[in-house]
Order: sequence, then structure tokens, then C-alpha cells
Amino acid sequence: MDAFSYLSVLLSIILGLAITQILQGYRGLLLARGRVTFYLPTILWSALLLVITAQAWWTSFDLARHTNWTFVQFCAVLTQMILLYMMCGLVLPDFPENRPVDLKDHFYRERRPFFAALLLMLTSTVARVWILEGRLPSRGNLAFHGAFAVLAAAGFAIRRPRFHEIVTPLGALAMAAYVGLLFAHLG
Repeated sequence: MDAFSYLSVLLSIILGLAITQILQGYRGLLLARGRVTFYLPTILWSALLLVITAQAWWTSFDLARHTNWTFVQFCAVLTQMILLYMMCGLVLPDFPENRPVDLKDHFYRERRPFFAALLLMLTSTVARVWILEGRLPSRGNLAFHGAFAVLAAAGFAIRRPRFHEIVTPLGALAMAAYVGLLFAHLG
């Protein structure tokens, strides 16, 4: 068995758990729908995280070409996946029985840890490329990471609802363009 096949098992489990967090949140939304106050940025971020998780899994295919894995290299990839999992765990609330759930309140309560995890994940993604390949990501890829890092820092610092209600849909469109332009084909 090659090293990546062995290492990818743990990465796949973490990504599967990340997706499970979102899907359990959607299930909770459906079951508690009469008690839920919806908030568009929360819903958009949850959908965006499903795309980001799928994209992380999709791009991990290229890691199969990497040989001579070190523990530091594996930790660089693992860190990225752990941070993604944490974001997926933060984006939607737990659903206590017979109590109202306000997605806007949850969003602003978890805003700082969520955007801190996003900023750290973006940083870890660039670091992962450096650690594995000894270079920075391509210009387009690096530009995307820079733009999303600015968004993450602003999301962390700015609490104003209007900001998040405008920037979140723009971020979702940017992510769709990013995936479509840079990762449409495997390999």
C-alpha cells in the first residue's frame, strides 16, 4: 500500500465528519423549523462549507502523487482538515428540544471563532503547499486565498449585520468562481 492511501483514511474520516456536522444541522433545521428564526448568512455559509469540504476532498486527489511523506507534511494537511471540520461544527447550532433557535443570534455568537478558523485554514492551506512542494500556490490560487483572508479578517472584526448580509453572498459567488476556474477537472 502506498503511503498516501494509508494517510488519506484519516483525512477522509475528518472530511466525512465535517459533512456530517452540516447535514445534522440541516436535519435539525427541518425538525425544528417551527421554532427556527432563519438568517441568510448562516445558511449561505453552511452551503459554502459543503462546497469547500467537497473541494478539499477533490483536491486531495493530487496528494496521491506526493511521495516520501514526513510527519510534518502530513500534519500540514491534517491541520487544514481539522480547521475545516471546526468551521463546519460552528456554522449551525445545536437544536435543544422545545426551545426557539435563532440563527442570527448563533451567527454573531460564533462569528469570531468561525472567522478565526477560516483565517487559520486559509493560512494553513498556503503553508501546506509550501511544506509539501517548497513553493507558494499559483498566482490565481494565492490571490483567492488573499481575498478570502481579507474577508475572514473583516468577518472577525466587523459585527454589523448589513456587512455580513452583503459580503456573504459575494463570498459564495467568489467561491463558486474559484472552484469553477481552478478545480473543475481532477488531476
